[in-house]
Amino acid sequence: KYKVITNDNKEYPVEEINFDPANDVAILKISAQGLIPVEMGDSGNLKVGQLAIAIGTALGEFRHSVTKGVISGLGRGISAGNPYQGYVERLDDVIQTDAAINPGNSGGPLLNSAGQVIGVNVAIAQGAQNIGFAIPINVVKKSLDQFNATGKFPAKPYLGVQYQMISRQTALINNVPQGALVVDVVANSPAQKAGVKVEDIIVKIDGEEILEKNGGLAEVISKKKAGEEVKLEIWRDLPAQAGGEIKTIAVALSEFSE
Repeated sequence: KYKVITNDNKEYPVEEINFDPANDVAILKISAQGLIPVEMGDSGNLKVGQLAIAIGTALGEFRHSVTKGVISGLGRGISAGNPYQGYVERLDDVIQTDAAINPGNSGGPLLNSAGQVIGVNVAIAQGAQNIGFAIPINVVKKSLDQFNATGKFPAKPYLGVQYQMISRQTALINNVPQGALVVDVVANSPAQKAGVKVEDIIVKIDGEEILEKNGGLAEVISKKKAGEEVKLEIWRDLPAQAGGEIKTIAVALSEFSE
């Protein structure tokens, strides 16, 4: 059984739960009146270094704990969970913050200095201090819009690569193009079936450049639909030719699943 406890210690039984596993969020339905909703902000205009405030029930014991920090990074890709317990999920384009986030904070809001929600606290880095992550609120709003319109959450398109973005400066130094450097290809994923290889650099998808300043690979993939065929332009190193070449590969994106 689940319940919602407000800051005046009133308890409301949860009547219905709808899960969005692709974004690691859920909607809880309760019967209540007079609740004051938080104001949704815009996570598309965030800057590294700006103030961030996290609220949650730290360690499942300390209700309404408030911590303060800054936005430490944007567009991060993380694997959340415990591989030894058989549970790992990939979250792309998350916000990194040094506002203290502890077990029990998940689902709490990450706020800006105006008190607007800019993210949903979701994970922490084990073995580190003050490295926490939040799902951008624009991702959540987009998911909620479709849920309100259709009664179900959108299927998340899935390519199946782990990558690292190559900045303009790094590209110039190493004489390679800007894009997403593939560091691993997931077995039986659409990327593997299409022939994408480790050390390929994805430079365009359907003609759209993959640039760090534009949100990187995750942002471009998020605009696509599960089942849609896309064209990847990749740069592949060819040592024998003392250079590389651009190849075009067609990939049918699948639906993300746990």
